[in-house]
Amino acid sequence: MALRPSRVAGVVAGCAALVAIAGPAASAQVYAGAGGDRVTVDGSTPTWATPQAKVGKANSGEQRHIQIALALRDPRGAEALAKSVSTPGSPNYKKFLSGQQFTDRFAASQQTVDKVSGWLRSQGLHVDGVSSNRHFIDVTANTGQLEGAFRVSLGKFKHTTRDGRSFTLTAPESPISVPREVRGAVNAVVGLDDSERTITTQQVAMRAPNGALPKSDPAADAAAAGENCARYWGEANNASVPQKYGAGNQSNALCGYTAPQMRAIYGLSAGNTGAGSTVGIVGAYHLDSIVADTNRAAAKFGAPALTAGQYNAVLPPSYDNQDKCGPDSWAGEQALDVQSIHEIAPAAKITYYGAKSCLDLYNALNKAVADNKVSVISNSWLYPGESAVPAATRDQMNSIAIQAAIQGQAIVFCSGDSGDNSAVNGHAEATYPASSPWVTAVGGTSVALDGSNKVKFSTGWESSGNTQNGGSWTPQQDKDGRFAGGAGGGVSSIYDAPDYQKDVVPSAISNGKRAMPDISALADSYTGIGVGFSTPQGWVEYSSGGTSLAAPLISALVADAQQAQNVERMGFLNDALYAMRGGPSISDVKPVQAGVWTPVMASFGYVTVPNAQGSYLVDFDTKPQSLQSATGWDLVTGIGTPTAGFVTALGK
Repeated sequence: MALRPSRVAGVVAGCAALVAIAGPAASAQVYAGAGGDRVTVDGSTPTWATPQAKVGKANSGEQRHIQIALALRDPRGAEALAKSVSTPGSPNYKKFLSGQQFTDRFAASQQTVDKVSGWLRSQGLHVDGVSSNRHFIDVTANTGQLEGAFRVSLGKFKHTTRDGRSFTLTAPESPISVPREVRGAVNAVVGLDDSERTITTQQVAMRAPNGALPKSDPAADAAAAGENCARYWGEANNASVPQKYGAGNQSNALCGYTAPQMRAIYGLSAGNTGAGSTVGIVGAYHLDSIVADTNRAAAKFGAPALTAGQYNAVLPPSYDNQDKCGPDSWAGEQALDVQSIHEIAPAAKITYYGAKSCLDLYNALNKAVADNKVSVISNSWLYPGESAVPAATRDQMNSIAIQAAIQGQAIVFCSGDSGDNSAVNGHAEATYPASSPWVTAVGGTSVALDGSNKVKFSTGWESSGNTQNGGSWTPQQDKDGRFAGGAGGGVSSIYDAPDYQKDVVPSAISNGKRAMPDISALADSYTGIGVGFSTPQGWVEYSSGGTSLAAPLISALVADAQQAQNVERMGFLNDALYAMRGGPSISDVKPVQAGVWTPVMASFGYVTVPNAQGSYLVDFDTKPQSLQSATGWDLVTGIGTPTAGFVTALGK
């Protein structure tokens, strides 16, 4: 293929990002306006819902779907057990509970569910159902009913994100409240505000030289224009542009690695197939052509076809909010996740948990945990900053993750594509849920694979953009400076350093807090993976990247490891991963002086880059923001990236 990166509307990129949900820390306070019979659920008012931003009242007749998250019966005991079953050397190590055992021991009691459900119904709200692990009560009601039940006014607010997108969003004007008798059972109320409407879904894709979407064979048109991508590092190198780097360290952007190349990067043998494992994916909506598309892409990129029954989808009865969430954009994310997992673990089963919209991702994640049928759950969505997430929402997310750990499920999250997130928030901040101590956060690398399928180098994915100016390269200077996309990394302002990071993450970096990512994999789209799928405009193929690629790659390698060690599941991964640091199966990632030439800059999330065709050079890992790979643990790649032997060493 000879392709060019560009922006394609309706195609997902890197990690899907959820922004601007923030509120005060969760606590219980008497709601004075209710005469002391009510207790507030703090953290339920987004920071953008200010009096100055209010533009009107919410329509009282508008219907909304919400979830009441119920608290665990013994949260401290659940967390202690999760640590015990996940820590090598513990007497309970890998002694996982079944889903029913977890529910019987830790979930809200049926009496509690009945009490909360009864109160909801007494307020005129319709209880749609209760999740099997009794974590969520699903509710439908109109805005007026919700205002009465939670003693709050829902307003309309004008919200403009840092990248210039403007929304009119519904949100509570003050903290919600519930009766004192049910406050201890209610962990959070999810869905009263519209914060998730600000999800950004993009993906680096390719256009033909005439600017049109690529068709089934875009290479011919691109080659005719003399703009050839490289099938491997250095195969094509535009000699007519300034050569900033020495021989072998400058290449045209890659066409997208094939399945054999991807497997070579991680040293996989023919026997490493992930057989016996099932990998879960959480996303929104569902691409109906995913099986046929995966098989068509497999034929093009050198992977086997899916076998009958190998792919399964767990879907809601219906979808909603299509006008707010862009279902077509989630299709590209789903294609990337399924195809990358299938290439690395070609015999593993894949189960896709589709949310009914981008506003329902926690519900889909909880479904994957409650069903307890997959051993690892890959997530390519995030909030670009912990402060964007209410404390109540974080608490219910951690409850889901703790249940997964107790059941032996690994939850994997991408670290993001906006580096330290300063372009999003105006300051460096860790992404969430990647910063949760109960998930495995996956950062990103740029990988140069040579013509012999040998890794010439791996370096941290933190791109710096340059524009050709005569016979030299001029660093780009836009609102992000020279930053042109890169893996997320940072230090939590909320969570203390977990035991697995102590004596590993330098104290000068962590200051005693949880730092992320934990591990890394290929994420740079300029050295990315070949993906193909059907769009309303036709079939497209392109080189894809972002930590949306890195997360499913690590998930698939876990499936290979489970097969190699003849176990059904590994459990929460981080203790085992950190025990591997410095060993032969983890490569310590460091900066490399190298770069790629491209005629069009790739766009990632909130990152600003030139959008016109031209002549550009992308430098690798030169610290365009505050992040750069380094010897030992670092904020771009964590402990490093897997190499040959990873699948036989993980968890031993």
